[in-house]
Amino acid sequence: MEHLQVAKQDAVLSWTRRLAAYRTPIPPRSRFELVITALPFSFLFALSWWSLAISPWLSVSLSMVNAGFIIRLFVIQHDCGHGAFFLSRIWNTWCGRIIGVLTLTPYAVWKQNHALHHATTGNLDHRGTGDIPTLTIAEYRAKPLVARVGYRLLRHPLVLFGVLAAFNFLVWNRVPPNPLNARHGEWKSALGNDAAIVALLGSLYLLGGVPVLVFVYLPMMVLAAIAGTWLFYVQHQFEETSWDQDADWTVQNAAFHGSSYYVLPLVLTWVTANIGAHHIHHLASRIPFYRLPEVLRDYGELNEVGRITIRQSLGCAKLALWDEAGRRLVSFSEARKLPA
Repeated sequence: MEHLQVAKQDAVLSWTRRLAAYRTPIPPRSRFELVITALPFSFLFALSWWSLAISPWLSVSLSMVNAGFIIRLFVIQHDCGHGAFFLSRIWNTWCGRIIGVLTLTPYAVWKQNHALHHATTGNLDHRGTGDIPTLTIAEYRAKPLVARVGYRLLRHPLVLFGVLAAFNFLVWNRVPPNPLNARHGEWKSALGNDAAIVALLGSLYLLGGVPVLVFVYLPMMVLAAIAGTWLFYVQHQFEETSWDQDADWTVQNAAFHGSSYYVLPLVLTWVTANIGAHHIHHLASRIPFYRLPEVLRDYGELNEVGRITIRQSLGCAKLALWDEAGRRLVSFSEARKLPA
């Protein structure tokens, strides 16, 4: 068994070495991707604003389409945080900061916590940073009734992808994740982001009043928050994902076996900036999003690792507990049938 584990680890490390060849950003391509995302976003925002004179529902419809460009901007910000979008650290930082005002995400705070997510994903002893709250079956059964009810409520799709998704981006991102223990740099990043957002919203209000905020701005932000939360969920919360105790956990195995390849139609793949190839991203986070298709093209076998289609992903919403014996995520109903 130990030999199999070592062989498995060696195979994953081999992938890490091979993927290093794709880590270098291509500056003209990065600039191009930024332009073809920012310009349509700006155009749709202006069109949604203009359409208020025709119908607020037309404005809302256009705003919701624009949520796709918010998601794509977030992935660009995400790549900046990994130092993967531009060659220059300064360009990555300022691009990430500016986009962070549009995505309601303070760049430095998010960058730090997302790095912890990469360093601890799938580790049962280090849950809590950048994760969807996940309990093992044994932990859930050991909780008092009130805590079990609270966990079931937390994992309910309407709460997780609706209430909490919007709350996370609109409210919780306004302060560092651990406000009482946050460092000066975290507060500086969060409050600087807040100040820029207030200035942006204030300008929209002065120029267009409440209707612009309600019908043009808010729908795209709420929908982007919901869709973004769903994407993050599916990328790690699928049946055959990987969770281990610290003694058996390695970052490479967790990356390779604990991250999915979410296969989407071409339009959605473009909108989500290839983030569905999450297993590759976790193996080599410095690969720019626009180079991920190169990896899938050159290494066809990676197209079958952790592969999830849209239809299959719908079933992931009911998964809630980690079965340590069966090494899979299960639903509450499935967990009830398993022996104590």
